[in-house]
Amino acid sequence: MAGRIITIAQQKGGSGKTTLAAHLAVALALGGARVALLDCDPQGSLGEWFEAREASLGEEATGLDFRTASGWGARREARSLARDYEIIVIDTPPKSDIESRPAIEAASLVAVPVQPTPVDLWATQATLDMIAKEGTPSLLVINRALPRVALTQEIGEALRALGHPAAQTRLGNRVAFAASMGAGLTVQEVAPGSKGALEVEALAAEIGRLIGA
Repeated sequence: MAGRIITIAQQKGGSGKTTLAAHLAVALALGGARVALLDCDPQGSLGEWFEAREASLGEEATGLDFRTASGWGARREARSLARDYEIIVIDTPPKSDIESRPAIEAASLVAVPVQPTPVDLWATQATLDMIAKEGTPSLLVINRALPRVALTQEIGEALRALGHPAAQTRLGNRVAFAASMGAGLTVQEVAPGSKGALEVEALAAEIGRLIGA
């Protein structure tokens, strides 16, 4: 069976796409899957993270493969990787439906990170419309959530009202996510068993069930 492709997409910048892509890929790899990362964002943040990971762990010990592609090349590269890997995680650029569409079209599932603010909610509709046009399954992921803030619950309810499924797991607003990225690592690796690590593990398991991985 061909590998499953998870595309991380969100038109609004600053949603945490790259952090989610890296953490999800590592979590799935730690779970035993053969995982490749595909960076389609010209900004190259995921590539910088991967280079830092090679420096921290050694080129042969990253636990992941890494490729880059752009535009329509993303679909071809993702499908090529799917012949050799069980899971491919794609990071897409913000503000560009032309660049993101091929990665969405190729996906088994599109994960859409959303911060719990009205602005992020409004900005998400364009991404959901693009995903719906391609007919690809989607999953909204509330990111940087503050569990005791009423707004987070309100946004969660509003997301459900959009008619697209939302992950049961929410990622908290935790410094450890960004801090671990600076070393080319993830919160699971620098703080195993922490709340952040458990959230990522739960989200990876939830997504894995959805894609049959």
